[in-house]
Amino acid sequence: MNAPISWSTARRIARRDLNGRFRGLRLLLVCLFLGTGALAAIGTLTGAIEQELEGRGQELLGGDLEVEIWQRDLSEEEKAALSEYGEISGGKRLQAMASTADNAAPVELKAIDNKWPLYGKFTLEDGTEAGAPTGNDAWLAQGAMDRLDIKVGDSFTIGTATLRAAGIIGTEPDRLSEGFQLGPTILVAVDIPQKAGLVEPGALYESKYRIAFDNSARDPGDVEEEIEERFPNSGFDYRSRDRASPGADRFVSRMGEFLTLVGLAALVIAGIGIGGGVSSYLEARRSSIATLKVLGASSRDIARIYALQIGSAALVGSLMGLAAGVLVTPALAAALDGLLPVETGFVFEPVALMVAGAYGLLVATVFAATPILRARRFPPMALMRARIVPLSRDGRALGWVLGGLLGIVLLALLTANQPLLSGGFLLGAAVVLGLLALLGVGIRKLAGAVKRPKNPLIRNALANLHRPGASTGALVTALGFGLSAFVLLAAIQSSINGNIDSRVPNEAPDYFVLDIPRDKSAEFDALIAADQPEAVIRKVPALRGAILAYGPADAPIRVAELEEIPDGAWPLRGERGLTYSSTLPIGNSLTEGEWWAENHTDDPLVSVDEEFAAAIDLKIGDTITIGILGVEKTATVANFRRIDWENMGFNFVLVFSENAIADAPHNLTATIDLPLGAPTGPLLRQMVQKFPSSSVIEIGQVLAEARTILSQVGLATFAAASVAVLAGLAVLIGAIAAARASRTYDTVVMRVLGASRRQVLIMQLAEYGILALTLAIVALGLGSGLAWLVITQLFEFDWLPNWGEILAVLGGGLAFVLIFALAGSIPLLRAKPAQALRAL
Repeated sequence: MNAPISWSTARRIARRDLNGRFRGLRLLLVCLFLGTGALAAIGTLTGAIEQELEGRGQELLGGDLEVEIWQRDLSEEEKAALSEYGEISGGKRLQAMASTADNAAPVELKAIDNKWPLYGKFTLEDGTEAGAPTGNDAWLAQGAMDRLDIKVGDSFTIGTATLRAAGIIGTEPDRLSEGFQLGPTILVAVDIPQKAGLVEPGALYESKYRIAFDNSARDPGDVEEEIEERFPNSGFDYRSRDRASPGADRFVSRMGEFLTLVGLAALVIAGIGIGGGVSSYLEARRSSIATLKVLGASSRDIARIYALQIGSAALVGSLMGLAAGVLVTPALAAALDGLLPVETGFVFEPVALMVAGAYGLLVATVFAATPILRARRFPPMALMRARIVPLSRDGRALGWVLGGLLGIVLLALLTANQPLLSGGFLLGAAVVLGLLALLGVGIRKLAGAVKRPKNPLIRNALANLHRPGASTGALVTALGFGLSAFVLLAAIQSSINGNIDSRVPNEAPDYFVLDIPRDKSAEFDALIAADQPEAVIRKVPALRGAILAYGPADAPIRVAELEEIPDGAWPLRGERGLTYSSTLPIGNSLTEGEWWAENHTDDPLVSVDEEFAAAIDLKIGDTITIGILGVEKTATVANFRRIDWENMGFNFVLVFSENAIADAPHNLTATIDLPLGAPTGPLLRQMVQKFPSSSVIEIGQVLAEARTILSQVGLATFAAASVAVLAGLAVLIGAIAAARASRTYDTVVMRVLGASRRQVLIMQLAEYGILALTLAIVALGLGSGLAWLVITQLFEFDWLPNWGEILAVLGGGLAFVLIFALAGSIPLLRAKPAQALRAL
């Protein structure tokens, strides 16, 4: 027995035999490029965002801990208590109207003291570092300057105060923590809202105080508990540097989960392509392997030589994918610009890149081991006749496959942010692969069992599905995953578009008006009627309060004592909008209980949203205690309502009887529907002039911004899911190409027996048509099922797919398969029978 050749000798032989342009291994290169590139981009982007959120938590929040309260300022005692933990900076946030003689615009007014910002740097557009404005100066966002049509140095009005545009906002360090805006930002001194008459009793404004701890070792959670114990009925909301922007945290978490699934899906699909690509490559090297064995090479030598070749290609493909992942990250960051704190330049995350590279190489090992080891143990004559006598499988490959799979699972569990999600997906992928393999076996058996058709072309097409050496199994797996990727992308994208259309309606009130004084309600109606007699006005009382307790009257549950908020009980978090009404609100319907009488004067009552009631197990007759401006008020649950959240009217989780909360200071809020085509500018300016302390929100701009945000999310998901589709395309092409190579013998024999080119093409079309139509049904179920999980479980959107679009995309995928299959068959028709038969 000859001694095995050394690794250096195997490397020289492998290098000589390996084409410099990796001819024959390009499918492997493409698949690994897409798979590792997707994971590299995903890991780099999410890693960069998470580092920004963690490393800049103080800057994004504007402090170590933030205390918020609605409709009042903190008392001197409360401020003194906060000062015990470090330096504090306070201010107010509210909606307001900025105006000039010719223009008016709703703005987000941010009043700040001279200690702002406690962390980070505020700069103007020209790069000048600044702090809070002084006197009547104001810093304006560019959008506010444009809406008011003013330039730096010009004057404008907010409420009853005249201000000067002193500069344009450049970098605002705590912008992300402020949340969704209903207008461009204007920064003013802390006393401006009071001077402008915007914070009268009942006005809707929010006081925010940030604390910069004097001891960096302080735990924000412990400080929050101490403040809560000291002021249990204050109604404070809290945010810490660890969760400076909860909305961004949730978005990153959801998007990270989705992108992880996309990356793993791309790798699984790529693995299928790798297996097919390696099999085709070794099939093309059949004569070279046979020659090496004739010259004395052992099975181990063969395995070493071709493992080095395929390993080199895998390494190159992985490195190319890693480089592409780094290069594409700025484009993904740009698509999410304004939504998340991430730099749009190049980001290098070593850990993410190493994990992506490890995934790529492990997947290459799993899917390439079987074809490499299958050829190593057979004698030269069996290899020479492999096209006629297919090679059997090598049991040793099982160890390599299981080892690689174990490595992938361990890597997923150790490095993924959601190990259960990743592990569950890999398990699901394994189950799907198994089902597709069984489906392939079933199709082969069914094709062999059905009655032979009289049409010889159809008969031969069916025979090609079950004959010895048929590539039916590989085609079923490739087509199943490839077509599923088409359905997945179409279902996700169409469902996101459906949510945009349903959640951001095209029809909505023209204006929301906040803080209308109750004693000027009739004057407000007269102003609108004088300008637009056909306008529809709806006014409701508007208050803010927090739910403090709920449940049976004799054993209420205190919200502050809950270890965690129940699922679906989001109204328990912080303060919410409250109202009272003598009639059932428009767009609501009673589901249990009865509405109170119009002039109800007995015990205070409350109507509760049915979904919220179910989340906290509330019953008719239970009580709810709320805190309004530090005063506790308790009401009995009279009924449950179903709310139409998709309309743009007034929707309140809690609606009280008038005698429950009407004695608290408050103003009115109104919606205004104008006749179609009515001009909006004159009425807006009149409202600003007559009601300077009220805030007018133009709904059209809000809807446009909401659509923009959701469109950005849709674009990001589309770009990410496209990677899986591209991998699916590569696998489809590779599988068809591999099948074409194995069909040379069959085609030549049929041509010798007299089959025409047209008949050969019809047989190819029938074979792929049968497979594609069968797998289209499977792909429709598999792809739409995965899309449903992504939309409903990860993004928590409604499942609103456009089945017409999905079927059209699936039809396009089927057409692609058939066109490429026919195109791939044309070279077979040009093969010269004598030359092809000598090569077998």
